[in-house]
Amino acid sequence: MEKLTAQQSVTYTQEEAYAAALQYFKGDDLAARVWVNKYALKDSSGVLYELDPNDMHKRISSEIARIEQKYPNPLTETEIFELIKDFKYIIPQGSPMTGIGNPFQIASLSNCFVIGNSGDSDSYGGIMKIDQEQVQLMKRRGGVGHDLSHIRPKGSAVKNSALTSTGIVPFMERFSNSTREVAQDGRRGALMLSVSIKHPDAEDFIDAKLEQGKVTGANVSVRINDEFMKSVEEGVPFIQQYPVKGNNPVFSKETDANSLWKKIVHNAWRSAEPGILFWDTIIRESLPDCYADLGYETVSTNPCGEIPLCPYDSCRLLAINLYSYVENPFTAKASFNWELFRKHAILAQRMMDDIIDLELEKIDTILEKIAQDPEEEEIKRTEQSLWLNIRKKAEEGRRTGVGITAEGDMLAALGLRYGTKEGSAFSIEVHKKLALAAYRSSVDMAKERGAFAIYDADREKANPFMLRLKEADAQLYYDMTEYGRRNIALLTIAPTGTTSLMSQTTSGVEPVFMPVYKRRRKVNPNDKEARVDFVDEVGDSWEEYIVFHHKFKDWMTINGHDTNYNYSQEELNALIEQSPYYKATSNDVDYLEKVRMQGEIQKWVDHSISVTINMPNDVSEELVGKLYMAAWKAGCKGVTVYRDGSRSGVLIAIDDKKKEEVQTEEVASFPTIRPQVLEADIVRFQNNKEKWIAFIGLVDERPYEIFTGLADDEDGISIPRWLNRGAIIKNKEADGATRYDFQFKNQRGYKTTIEGLSHKFNPEYWNYAKLISSTLRHGMPIEKVVELIGSLQLDEAINTWKNGVARALKRYIPDGTEVGKAKCSNCNSTNLHYQEGCLTCSDCGSSKCG
Repeated sequence: MEKLTAQQSVTYTQEEAYAAALQYFKGDDLAARVWVNKYALKDSSGVLYELDPNDMHKRISSEIARIEQKYPNPLTETEIFELIKDFKYIIPQGSPMTGIGNPFQIASLSNCFVIGNSGDSDSYGGIMKIDQEQVQLMKRRGGVGHDLSHIRPKGSAVKNSALTSTGIVPFMERFSNSTREVAQDGRRGALMLSVSIKHPDAEDFIDAKLEQGKVTGANVSVRINDEFMKSVEEGVPFIQQYPVKGNNPVFSKETDANSLWKKIVHNAWRSAEPGILFWDTIIRESLPDCYADLGYETVSTNPCGEIPLCPYDSCRLLAINLYSYVENPFTAKASFNWELFRKHAILAQRMMDDIIDLELEKIDTILEKIAQDPEEEEIKRTEQSLWLNIRKKAEEGRRTGVGITAEGDMLAALGLRYGTKEGSAFSIEVHKKLALAAYRSSVDMAKERGAFAIYDADREKANPFMLRLKEADAQLYYDMTEYGRRNIALLTIAPTGTTSLMSQTTSGVEPVFMPVYKRRRKVNPNDKEARVDFVDEVGDSWEEYIVFHHKFKDWMTINGHDTNYNYSQEELNALIEQSPYYKATSNDVDYLEKVRMQGEIQKWVDHSISVTINMPNDVSEELVGKLYMAAWKAGCKGVTVYRDGSRSGVLIAIDDKKKEEVQTEEVASFPTIRPQVLEADIVRFQNNKEKWIAFIGLVDERPYEIFTGLADDEDGISIPRWLNRGAIIKNKEADGATRYDFQFKNQRGYKTTIEGLSHKFNPEYWNYAKLISSTLRHGMPIEKVVELIGSLQLDEAINTWKNGVARALKRYIPDGTEVGKAKCSNCNSTNLHYQEGCLTCSDCGSSKCG
């Protein structure tokens, strides 16, 4: 395990680090807070050991340079630092940035993992093994993907007490819940669940996330093959079967391909899921799948879809900042420095290979930790086997994930409009040059360091990606056949979220989201000089201020526009029209041209591309379907569509005159008389160190009533074991008036009431529960009920109870619902929404669950 260096023995307060980072990022509050909260080196007590990103980059440079010393012609620490400092050229992403040289976390440097069992594994044992492996990886900071096509379909015969299988959907919920339970330094785990379109339960899989509150901890994607797409085109039936591979299925059925296709399109239009993976394209283009019989058969992808992987393989990510290779940006003399770009692409691939060695060290530390744990060997066996398998794949295949960021800013700086044929042509050339440089670097490293262990030129000679490399650079291909290459697969384009925040550029391959947007800052009531632009429903005052995208601001400065002037709306519109960002935002670009561009870039990316097609709210389902079909024909490996408003909003457009109300599903009228029997969800929580339980009574899947109590194992509301098997929840009426003393009835007919538990139960809790129930039954929106709970003046013990009840109710809040009073703990933004039961900041993406 790493030890603290002399430099790292100095500690800083949160305030000191924030002030230094704010200066480093030239006043960018959001970037400063993201760096301090997510990437500055800190121990478990929150003590900081880095003052600003320079310290972090020195930490990373030192470790990579240490690995370089193992090989011929090593890069120096200074050379590496010059490449990564200021987030200018090469940016290790996420886990590498956090974990390299970090002595406080026993965690992996890999961003992405895929897991899965070989052979038949649809037993409970196989499924539980995957569940445990998923959790073990997430606690080490990894995002995980796995495929569910191995699980037998609903209704299949099984040799246990159930007699028939429950199918895929219940296990989706299980894996999702496991994800939500894992803490990762303030963020939750990330999971991708996929299934083959050939699986008989594919339609249930596609519909699973539409049920509110279900499968909220996972992204879902459908593996669609060419046969299905052709069936849709030709309007002919499609055969689903189990197992999904092979010519001797134990079960098969004919399905209407067009109906299933329309279901996929409708759900994606409605909720941005499922994503689509064009599976035959992925397998056909995959170099690792040339070694499928040696354990490299691709089975699923990471949570964002940009890394298709075989079981137990992993990948680390690094981005090259394309904007930094534009000389004289936003001028008539703007040009792209191809020579410097090629040089740095070669070094980026080399640094990625070094990071694999650092990852192997991390895995050895994890294995040492497991060996030292005091638990029985039987308990530790799955975790130990998991990391041994991951180590084998990392060492044997040495997979890397070199990508890019700032594609949108690069094009704008060159005077090219994103989404035009000219802009797309330039981007395609950039990615072609990147592929050739990275593969040249991998071949040269094979000469010095050795090829990846199972390299075999004959296996790859017919691969379409390899044939394109051969045609573009014959010498590279022949050198590869002679010396091999260092890495089994090299390239990807990932979403770059916080990476682009700190590099102050557009994200990944995407265009600018908005060149100008609006944020709100709460006004201090004592500040008599402050400008008040907006007063909210509780009387708080807010100042609205314009925020310029960083490179748009650079364009303004270079072209003589005052960035401090208080522009009117008309002046801003005119300013944007003059800029290269005009008609080139996420919502402006031509959808079909973006798909065509993605398909052409994909030809030079051996893994995949994470990209979202943004569409306006009023776009038709028919157009979404056409877009998916075009993506398949263009050679894309996957595609995700986001229709504006189908999930929570992001930033406030500068010309919004009025915030539109969040659209929610229409709620059926509630009964005027309390139902005699209520279906209930059960949520457990702690209240002042005691175990408590909340029952949320549901009508039409919407909370109608809530009641709570202690959760010991003795009697009454305190969760006797029979209650876990289901309870009949009844009201008790006396003298014609509704009473709130619910009865529970066990299998022996024993009944108990709230009054019967008064010796254990603080009646004040019950009074508040009655108030909340009354509010729910009158149809008040859930978010308002949560707000009501938050406004109650409660003592400390009851306040803990209140938080538990609010957490239980939040899972029913519709995605996109705005939050009235809260602030983001990461960036202090008030632009918060509920997303899948979690508070999500629409400015920085930070998420706080429960």
